[in-house]
Amino acid sequence: MRRCLRIFEWASVCLVLLLCAVSASAAEEAAGASAEHFSEIFKWINFAIVAALIVWLFAKKLPPVFRRNAENIGSAISKATAAKAEADRQLREAEGKLANLPAEVAVLREEAKREATAEVERIQAATRADQEKVAAAAKGEIEAAERAARKELKELAAKLAVDGAESLLVRQLTPAVQESLISGFVKTLEGRPN
Repeated sequence: MRRCLRIFEWASVCLVLLLCAVSASAAEEAAGASAEHFSEIFKWINFAIVAALIVWLFAKKLPPVFRRNAENIGSAISKATAAKAEADRQLREAEGKLANLPAEVAVLREEAKREATAEVERIQAATRADQEKVAAAAKGEIEAAERAARKELKELAAKLAVDGAESLLVRQLTPAVQESLISGFVKTLEGRPN
C-alpha cells in the first residue's frame, strides 16, 4: 500500500512538472512553430517515463534491502538478549561469592589503596603529558586557522579589488572612449613600417 502511494506521489509530481513545463512552453511560444512545441512535449514525456522507471526500480530493489537490514537488527537484538542473560547469571554468581568474602575485602582494600596511590601519581604524570600535547596541538590548529583566515582575507581583498577595478573600468570605458582608443591604436599602426 505504501509503495503504491509513493509511486502515485512520484507520478503526480512528474505530471505536475510536465504540465508546468508545457504551460510555460506554450506561454513562451505563443507564435512559435507547432513542431517545436510537440518536440518539447515529447522530451517531457520521455523525462516522465525515465523518472517513473527510476522510481519503480527503487521501489522494487530497496524493500529487500530494508528487510535484510531489519533481520540483521533483529538478530543483533536476540544476541544482545542472550548476552545480557549470561551477564545476569555471572552477576548472581559473583554476588554469592562476595557475600562469603568479607575478610578478603579488607586485604583487597589495603592493596587497592596502595595501587590507587601509585595509579594517581601515574595518571597525574600522564595528564600533564596529555595537557602539553593538547596545548601544542591547539596552538598548531590555531596557527593553521590563522593562516587559513589570512589567506581567505587576502583572496577576498583581491576579489574585491578586481571587482572594484572592473566596475570602475566599465563606468569609465564608454563607447566614445573605446572608439578613441581604437582610432589611436590604428593611427600608431599606420605610422609604423612593416
